[in-house]
Amino acid sequence: MEYLEEYKKWCEGEEFDEETKKELLSIKDNGAEIEDRFYRELEFGTAGLRGIIGAGTNRMNKYVVGKATQGLANYILEQGTQDKGVVISYDSRRMSPEFSKHTALVLNANGIKTYLFDKLRAVPELSFAVRELGCTAGIMITASHNKPQYNGYKVYWEDGAQIISPVDKGIMDKVKAITDYKQIKEISEEEARKSGLFNIIGKEIDDRYIEELKKCVLNKEIIKTYGKDLKIVYTPLHGTGKEMVQRILRELGFEKVYTVPEQEEPDGNFPTVDYPNPEAKEAFKLALELAAKVDADVVLATDPDADRLGIYAKDTKTGKYMDFTGNMSALLIAEYRLSQLKEKGMLPENGMLVSTIVSSNLAGAIAKKYNLEFREVLTGFKYIGEQIRIEEQKQNGKKYLFGFEESYGCLISDYARDKDAISAVMSLCEAASFYKSKGLTLWDKMIDIFETYGYYKEGQISITLEGSSGAEKIKQMMENLRNNLITKIGDYKVLVFKDISKDIVKDMETKEISNANLPKSNVLYYVLENDAWCCVRPSGTEPKIKLYVGVKGNSMEDAEKQLETLKNDLRELVK
Repeated sequence: MEYLEEYKKWCEGEEFDEETKKELLSIKDNGAEIEDRFYRELEFGTAGLRGIIGAGTNRMNKYVVGKATQGLANYILEQGTQDKGVVISYDSRRMSPEFSKHTALVLNANGIKTYLFDKLRAVPELSFAVRELGCTAGIMITASHNKPQYNGYKVYWEDGAQIISPVDKGIMDKVKAITDYKQIKEISEEEARKSGLFNIIGKEIDDRYIEELKKCVLNKEIIKTYGKDLKIVYTPLHGTGKEMVQRILRELGFEKVYTVPEQEEPDGNFPTVDYPNPEAKEAFKLALELAAKVDADVVLATDPDADRLGIYAKDTKTGKYMDFTGNMSALLIAEYRLSQLKEKGMLPENGMLVSTIVSSNLAGAIAKKYNLEFREVLTGFKYIGEQIRIEEQKQNGKKYLFGFEESYGCLISDYARDKDAISAVMSLCEAASFYKSKGLTLWDKMIDIFETYGYYKEGQISITLEGSSGAEKIKQMMENLRNNLITKIGDYKVLVFKDISKDIVKDMETKEISNANLPKSNVLYYVLENDAWCCVRPSGTEPKIKLYVGVKGNSMEDAEKQLETLKNDLRELVK
């Protein structure tokens, strides 16, 4: 068996250190563990790397990170852009500082200049720094909201967005071409510093980033008047958000900010949560307890790399804290910002709002109201970043005003090219101050939005199937759906079927076939009657198949009932 040969090589090869060998020899009698660690190589995909920390080809370790970095270095050298340099950041996860320094030194060994942050920083600041420093690429060491045993490696290109075609394929080909870990170049930190290749950055980028966020504030006077009394509970969930969130709120005049003490400091073990994800209600337990004590107006949580934001806000009628989905919080920000831009005469005629195909249809309704072009892209914020770049390169391109995806992430302006929970915190607190001046909470305003546009409600089901057998099962599920054309899902008739991998859009009534005009991806999408929809795709970063659904109801209760029914119907169909 090939994986046993690879295991033996790692246990005996001179290129592997003693600590690695010791870890692997400790599992010599555990065949299942050896197979899981070596049955495949941790794939460098369109999102970079993500996996469990440990020794082996299917794990996150310095050898796998080094191989990915050497492949990236070879690609950069081929492009001739090595002098522009690469900026590197990392979050609070275990091994993040070590992986980030190792990454810098491998690049340095290839003659590529690096700018490494002096300590952990959030994803959005990394995206901003790539553009601000004029670098050819950026690297973020993070596994986002995954469980503590994971870490990852995300690559950004010169526009500040995560890599897309053809760059992603070019880098992946270079990584695959490395067949021996001895091909990874090495250099000492001392030598790299002497040659001017290894550079540390920090406060100066922080300051520029904060100033850019301040430019996005629309109602500074409202914040001064009402923001100082707004009670905000915030948790960084042991991640990177603390310093920048506290700083931007403090400098704008928000005086009553209560940070959850047990979750305030960075800690890659995430001791107070099983899953450091602001999408999970359990992650808010301590924050909601603190909110009740201080009678908070709004409760906020960012994930470990601070690109996602979760929110609770008080319902005036019941006094209860109500949770927002990622769609709801993003579109609340969008409605606030667009309405204020319009009121101030600052709304451009050629504006655009960008979202993903698995996000809320409410986005299209809001875009229509403000006469914006509405664009839908594939899942992944890099595709939203791509739309910004495309329009920037045109002589009279569309002006990006807002973009979001359902997975709790948005970007309020074009200073960066990835979702930004720090600016989202800032915008929500600004909006909370504005609506407080009108006698409304953020939840009250959300209900007002639903009353205006309709009660749009979305949900997701993730089915985890781990290991090689799980990967095969997910593949089979997708093929079964693809090859058996579905005309009805539960009580909903299928109006349009989209197979993005085959670039096919089929009108189920007329049988007319057209193109999806999206990058090919393993995604199946069903447009249903009554403004409902479903989507199925494998996760790009986890061993999961993801099911997305959306409905539009006449009330919150009606929408929730429709949603649960449709979720169950789709789950049964996929089995």
